[in-house]
Amino acid sequence: MPHIVIDYSEGLDETHDLHALCRSAFEAAAATGVFADPSAIKVRARPCPYFLLGADPQSFAHVDVHLLDGRSPEQKSTVTHAVLKALETHLPTVGSLTVDIHDIARASYAKRAL
Repeated sequence: MPHIVIDYSEGLDETHDLHALCRSAFEAAAATGVFADPSAIKVRARPCPYFLLGADPQSFAHVDVHLLDGRSPEQKSTVTHAVLKALETHLPTVGSLTVDIHDIARASYAKRAL
């Protein structure tokens, strides 16, 4: 935990290095110190083929950070701003860059790992 999910406007993978973006988002989250075990961080990116934005340029990346509940608002803000900075570095010409945090209930979360 956490899961960092990057949704992006289809085609950005042709003009930007999204593997490097995933690595940078991972490193940014790990560097915050919010997560006791950085090896548990998971990052994935997925294209969105259908989208419409209210302003130009018609491109976006949105990150949802899913993490176990119990973090303070300050810790959450630290994570969102660190990940946003990674987005800004790798996607400087993309029209909209956003990051949000979602709490996962510890009581109901289930995990299996090798």
